[in-house]
Amino acid sequence: MKVTATITAIDKATRDVTLKGPQGNLVTVTAGPEVKNFDKLKVGDQVDLQYVEALTLELKKGGGLVVQRSEKAGAGTAKPGEKPGAAAGRQVTVVADVVAVDPAKQVVTLKGPKRTVDLKIPDPEQFKRVAKGDQVEATYTQAVAIAVEPAKK
Repeated sequence: MKVTATITAIDKATRDVTLKGPQGNLVTVTAGPEVKNFDKLKVGDQVDLQYVEALTLELKKGGGLVVQRSEKAGAGTAKPGEKPGAAAGRQVTVVADVVAVDPAKQVVTLKGPKRTVDLKIPDPEQFKRVAKGDQVEATYTQAVAIAVEPAKK
């Protein structure tokens, strides 16, 4: 997803920034202390936001991995003197056991480190490959980047 908004108002005392979106809707956000170079923002500047997320599932035939959840995260912000901007991302990986397979419904039951879920597999060819005792490794990735560009003349 990509969205561009225009700064329509800035309250320096409260650090509130009002943004006008592409459909004309107004949203006010508060720039916390982690927003560097707040003083560089100007009414009319454009704020570009890009957001991406993805989920991958990988079948591990026969299992053997530790059932677990792990998370990695990272972030970066603008350097002193630059326009405000930031990027952040995180990735969560879960290994779960296949504890049941229901051919009538084409559903597999996965037991992870915190909960058990039923997962419908609509593709019959993919469903045939899964058996009780296998494992699934799921990786969820999300990232966001925000950049501020000077007002267009």
